[in-house]
Parts: sequence; C-alpha cells; structure tokens
Amino acid sequence: PLSLSELNFVLENAFAYQELHYKVEYLQSELENRISRGGIVGKSPAMKNVLKMVDKVKDIDSSILITGESGTGKELIAREIHASGKRADQPFETVNCAAIPEGLLEEELFGHKKGAFTGAVDDKAGKFAVANHGTIFLDEIAELPYSLQAKLLRVLDTKTVMALGASKPKEVDIRIVASVNRSPEQLMQNKEMLPDLFYRLN
Repeated sequence: PLSLSELNFVLENAFAYQELHYKVEYLQSELENRISRGGIVGKSPAMKNVLKMVDKVKDIDSSILITGESGTGKELIAREIHASGKRADQPFETVNCAAIPEGLLEEELFGHKKGAFTGAVDDKAGKFAVANHGTIFLDEIAELPYSLQAKLLRVLDTKTVMALGASKPKEVDIRIVASVNRSPEQLMQNKEMLPDLFYRLN
C-alpha cells in the first residue's frame, strides 16, 4: 500500500538530488570555460588564443618574443611556457633589463672570472650559466644597450657565453624568452633594438 509520507520523502530527495546535479554540471561547465594555469586566469577568446600559442611553443627550443604593454602578464606567460614544457624541471631565470644599471648588466648576464676587474675576488656565474638547460627570461630586452644586444645575438648564434675575463667561451643549452612593451617595429625604427636581434628572437 502507498505511504504518502514515504512518497513525499522520496520525492523531496529526488528533487534535492536533481538540483545538486544541475549545480555540479553548471560549476563544471564554468570551470572548463575559466582558464587557470600557473596564475593565469581568463576566459576571453584572446586569452584562450594566447594559451593555445603557449601549448604550441612550450616544447620547442627556439627563442620566443612576447610583446605587450606593461602589466599585461608577459612574465606570467614566459613562466607558463617554461613550466608546461620539457624544460620544466630545469632552472628558470629572470633578468629585468630595465632595472639593472647598464654597467652591471653584462656581468649579470654573463658572469665574470676571478681578477677580471677590481673587486672580482671570486668567479661569478652569470644568469645564462645559472639557467643552463633551462629558460632565461629577458624582460624589456630593448632596454639593453646596442653593444649588449650584439653580444646577445652572438649567444643566440653560437650557443656560447663568454664571462668577463674568461679566455674561452662556455657552451650553454638554453632557451631564451624575451619581452618588449612597445612595438618592435617602432623600437627598430627608433634604433633602440637591433633588427637582427628582433628577427632572431621572433
């Protein structure tokens, strides 16, 4: 025989289950639409396209140039390229080319040998040596003086770095990711960026 109280209890549970089921489906759908990787959060078509490009380049060894205005997350994208790729278990080093005085940049990038200059009491490894087998991110690369841009071009061509005071270059297996916050074409026109460096990075 039918028990109305039992039927009422079963129906209430069924409706509650159905409501929860719809909520879970909705939240799963929202999570799929919201991209969240390595601190990058976004669901716009533009952001999805950027992350598709990250997936395309994450395992290649070619240099990469990231362009975009200040504050748009260029370093986050560089870190995601490294963290999701085959070099993820290797070092990731960042150099803010705009924040380091010009006189110290070469030493910061390439290091020095003991006795290379007054005060060089020990060998110091540069960022390229520290990041060997990994990735180096050169933020605002157009802030490098032309002389250093030319040396960087040589690193890209020869896969070697020469520390200050060293007698021979050292081989490095490294991927370079660089960024600029202005149009590369404008930078080249203003003679702030070597065209050969741009084409080699890009």
